[in-house]
Amino acid sequence: MKKTFDRREFIKISGMGLGGLALGAGLLNYSESSPSPGHPALTANITRTPTYCEMCTFKCAGWVYQLDGKPWKIIGNDIDQHSYGRLCTKGSAGIGAYSDPDRLKTPLIRTEERGKQVFKEATWDEAFAYIAKKLRDIAEKHGPDSVALFTHGSGGSFFKTLLKGYGSANITAPSYANCRGPREEAYLLTYGEAINSPERTDMKNSKCIVLLGSHIGENTHSAQVNEFAQAIRNGASIITVDPRFSVAAGKSKYWLPIKPGTDMALLLSWIHVIVEENLYDRAYVEKYTTGFDKLKQAVKQYTPEWAYPVTSIKPEVIRETAREMAKHAPATLVHPGRHVVWYGDDTQRVRAGAILNALLGSWGRKGGFYIPSEAEVPEYPIPHAPKPKRTWRDAMPGKFELANLALSSGICDATIPTQGRDYNIKGWLVYGTNLIHTLPDPQKTLDAIQNLDLLVAIDILPAEITGWADVVLPECTYLERYDDIRISPGREPQIALRMPAFKPKYDSKPAWWIAKNLAKKMGLEQYFPWNDIEEYLEVRLEKVGSSLAEMQKLGVKDLPKATPNYFAPGEDIEFGTDSGKIELYSQTLENYGHDPIPRFTPHEEPPDGYYRLLYGRSPSHSFGRTANNPLLTQLVPENEVWINTNIAREWGIKTGQYIKLINEDNTSSNKVRVKVTERVRPDIVFMVHGFGHNQKKMKRSFNKGASVTHLISRTKTDPIMGGVGIRGNFVTFEV
Repeated sequence: MKKTFDRREFIKISGMGLGGLALGAGLLNYSESSPSPGHPALTANITRTPTYCEMCTFKCAGWVYQLDGKPWKIIGNDIDQHSYGRLCTKGSAGIGAYSDPDRLKTPLIRTEERGKQVFKEATWDEAFAYIAKKLRDIAEKHGPDSVALFTHGSGGSFFKTLLKGYGSANITAPSYANCRGPREEAYLLTYGEAINSPERTDMKNSKCIVLLGSHIGENTHSAQVNEFAQAIRNGASIITVDPRFSVAAGKSKYWLPIKPGTDMALLLSWIHVIVEENLYDRAYVEKYTTGFDKLKQAVKQYTPEWAYPVTSIKPEVIRETAREMAKHAPATLVHPGRHVVWYGDDTQRVRAGAILNALLGSWGRKGGFYIPSEAEVPEYPIPHAPKPKRTWRDAMPGKFELANLALSSGICDATIPTQGRDYNIKGWLVYGTNLIHTLPDPQKTLDAIQNLDLLVAIDILPAEITGWADVVLPECTYLERYDDIRISPGREPQIALRMPAFKPKYDSKPAWWIAKNLAKKMGLEQYFPWNDIEEYLEVRLEKVGSSLAEMQKLGVKDLPKATPNYFAPGEDIEFGTDSGKIELYSQTLENYGHDPIPRFTPHEEPPDGYYRLLYGRSPSHSFGRTANNPLLTQLVPENEVWINTNIAREWGIKTGQYIKLINEDNTSSNKVRVKVTERVRPDIVFMVHGFGHNQKKMKRSFNKGASVTHLISRTKTDPIMGGVGIRGNFVTFEV
């Protein structure tokens, strides 16, 4: 397809929102009736197909429009509770992913050793035959449970089916150990339920929102941003805790520029004030929680005066903000965050926030956390998969026993041979995740890769991980394929359909086709008994009273709801914990040798001349999925490093200058442009993640900006669930 969009056109499209949807629907209606002569816009042949977005993990539903058979625009679906009909910048730029000329075009098989990007083009049958033989060899020599799947994206569900049928349960999403895992486990331990995605936060009804390092408005998950904006319009009081004056801080009543690494101290001090001043919801605490007296005793020491020298937040500010939360309770939300792997005590830190929410009575209450509903769509019937003899846990017995999902870091560790270990992972299937930039300490990832018998990468772009693969399989973009039905928890049980808007470009294929045909080559076709994806979807949709034809027209459908979103006054509730109560004191944690109530332990300080490296997101990018997008790279082609004005003056650094960052292990970054600002503390530097790619085949992103991951060589492991804390790295400057 010829390039038909420029930057101004894209900005105009991405800003249309609900107005764009109304206009598009109007044009469609005119076209189908009797268009007025002389009006090309009204007489054009306009078609639309339903989709849900793949530019980030929220999967907002929308419509893909074609104008005279050519891609035109993508806008939100009005009834979608993920987006409220408004797509973010990334979602509006999905056509850029489709039109990117750097896309993978055909299957590739490596012809030289790993580390050299020397491949031969192959047919799909040749690629499948190569993979099937390697997997048979691994199964015979090491057992099928010596293969693992890393997955991040909608099509991953089909590869999960494939791997289970093969005989392995080593299935991991890097987002668990490297992003949200501590959050899910903290809330499971406290309430017996996880937060999930999209988050069950009732921000649109909140009267007070507390954000700790949560950059809403910069990490543009549509539902969260829309609800945050609605809360602000309604006059909600915002308290933002962040060493950087973020977009959210700019909308706040209180900005607390906390010393990094001390969030736990602030949370415990807030709990102290809420308890000691009797500001907690007494009726809620008495009815629904257990362990209050032990909590009260444990937090006596964490006074605001104690917290002041630790956090740099003045005692009167700690007290005032605690009272602000209590004033608006239970419509007060201490946001659980999303990317919460920071310093290695992350489950306990998030649990401190969960305890604070319990004291304010916000769980199950309007303006706090709503009770989500999820559509129940029966699975397509397939045979039971064989039970694996071993999993990644057998490679590290006794560790991270409270982790409820497989750890990407654990599988990486289990791939590197260790003396005394008789079980190692020997094959990786990597779907939709660029592990070289996703996992911290990239050198360890490369060490693991060099010990594999097989690495298969299924992706859209030639990312860094594809350069290390033995076989590369080109997936078509989400605009060119059907995927499984989107079933996500929300206020209403909803389902959404993604269908192809365009034919697949080049020799790329959808995930379902790749998994099904690879399974056939491996003799596992019984796990994919349907003829094609339309038949698969039709069977599932029929079981909930819908059909493929109906969903092609609607895109999103609400299903009957049985669960209310909030507790009824005085309602008896049994929580999913061992005690059936909200556990302020966790007997489970104590049984496993962990603190039953969070406590503060100081973290390492930066050496002289070094600064803590913090990172965040750009509204225009979501890691590898957008780094090379022809539209988004026009908006944000590279990242910047934010440096405090006083520190920049000491070093003689100026805005717009290019420098390098060097970490304590003498690892140097690419050159990165400087932004000198008062908006960061003098003890930190800040960069947006997802830049600094060294894959030459991604022409727009190659060597643009600096990679945060490249500078993360020191990590802290959460002892409870294995999350990898990655904010303990310090950098200095090479000017």
